[in-house]
Amino acid sequence: MSHESPESMNPNALPIDVAARMLSKAGARQITEDMIRADVDAGAPTNPDGTLNLVHYAAWNVRQMAGGIDGD
Repeated sequence: MSHESPESMNPNALPIDVAARMLSKAGARQITEDMIRADVDAGAPTNPDGTLNLVHYAAWNVRQMAGGIDGD
């Protein structure tokens, strides 16, 4: 579990546990680490170090909701 302060968090490189907490607080539904890991297993993009770029992850989710249109 990451213990970074909000000021030091980089939305371009968030550990999955931190991303899950942030997305849960920002949205109307609970987002778990397992949900994000399932997305990663299904092809959601990650940085080489395994962290998430929230913008890339959000774009991937939008593409999935739009019918899985591929392309970057």
